[in-house]
Amino acid sequence: MTRPNSYFDSVFLMRVAAEVGAHPGIRTASLVMATEANKQVLATANLLGDDARDAGPNDLVIAVEGEEAALEPALALAEEAFRSGPRPPGDTAPLRPRTVARAAAGANLAMISTPGRYATAEALKALRGGLHVFLFSDNVPVEDEVLLKQEAQRRDLLVMGPDCGTAVVNGVPLGFANRLRRGEVGLVGASGTGLQQVSALLDAGGAGVSQVIGVGGRDLSEEVGGISTLAALAALADDPATRIIGIVAKPPATPVAEKVLAQAAGIGKPVVVNFLGTDLESPSDSVRLAPTLEATAAAILRASGGAMPPAPARPTAAELAGRLGGGRRLLRGLYAGGTFAYEARILLKPALGEIAHSVESPPRLPARHTVLDLGDDRFTVGRPHPMIDPTTRLELLRAALNDPETGVILLDIVLGHGAGPDPAGALAPAIAGAPGSPVVIAFVVGTEDDPQGLAAQRRTMAEAGAIIASNSSDAALLAGEVLTR
Repeated sequence: MTRPNSYFDSVFLMRVAAEVGAHPGIRTASLVMATEANKQVLATANLLGDDARDAGPNDLVIAVEGEEAALEPALALAEEAFRSGPRPPGDTAPLRPRTVARAAAGANLAMISTPGRYATAEALKALRGGLHVFLFSDNVPVEDEVLLKQEAQRRDLLVMGPDCGTAVVNGVPLGFANRLRRGEVGLVGASGTGLQQVSALLDAGGAGVSQVIGVGGRDLSEEVGGISTLAALAALADDPATRIIGIVAKPPATPVAEKVLAQAAGIGKPVVVNFLGTDLESPSDSVRLAPTLEATAAAILRASGGAMPPAPARPTAAELAGRLGGGRRLLRGLYAGGTFAYEARILLKPALGEIAHSVESPPRLPARHTVLDLGDDRFTVGRPHPMIDPTTRLELLRAALNDPETGVILLDIVLGHGAGPDPAGALAPAIAGAPGSPVVIAFVVGTEDDPQGLAAQRRTMAEAGAIIASNSSDAALLAGEVLTR
């Protein structure tokens, strides 16, 4: 069904879709604005009804698949959510600003989450109104990203994004972010879950953050040239509350990486850099290159006088390998965080060789080592991100548990604002109910102050039979040791 002229931002729609999709008898629920790109995604998933084909980008499409008796109550649940609106808990104000111009009074940052085709115009309005921009929207053309960041550069402002998933600005979490103690470490990242992992490890090790600045996954590409990363570094260099700086990103373009490292060397503050999968040299004694997310946090903690948190108790790799029956030889990495999947493939390739990163017909898994980023567009067609809705990951998890060739399953559990209320609880029953199952290695990304609670989520996974690793790097390396024993 469609709702004409009913715009809601993507974060709100993902949450409503997760609630509707969890209703008994519903297999899939997708709520999206009827842009051409979204309609194409729905058509691919066989969820585009006749009434939605002619809908326009200002119309809302509600696509629900399930048992006939469940459809009407599920749609009623969605309508109730629309009547309530995307209001934060405790917000009783009768009106909320619906334009950048109305919201700008007294603000210095705009958070924008509109369909990609409209995001550029809204971000330009914010920049021209003197606001920094957190741009959650995806599907923004790269040429528009360059335009926005050059405009921000001229105005001495910062654009975080597009497709920026994580930031913590002056203690305020934006997007998918954790509750972190305040401190002297400033983080910059073209990786949302990478920033979450490093900042959570810092929190556990006694260090706090001054700012966590996401810049969007394309910022360090040759086309964009690292405009926001360089601007964020300059801002942290001038910030008296920031004494140490960390940078986290998947592989940048080499010329851009060299430009970032050169600027970092001239800051006059210690800088720890993690460009996953690259082999670069440090330009200065003040700049340290770290190969993994764990090593990045450890280096920052050493510079701040903190220490890595103690590792959870667990069996040795040899003991875990001894649990595997004959024929259990394959790795299955089922990640919600794209950076974690990328890091795992890098760390495990020397031990396991080439690792598949896609499946042709999920939930069927290939007869080879496989590490999947389940937040990729291939797996979120018609469904919310796995950090919100576990449906896709549960299907693949059950397939992996039931596959007699599966030796080790890797899982990330990401906590914080934006994530599901009990991500460990959504996966634990499948693990606990699988007799003679492979070794499940899980790591939890978050803090004790997160709504879900770090210790409680670890306990839920451990009680289901999972082995708890300290972090993403530790989990991947342990999996490699188990499978090569």
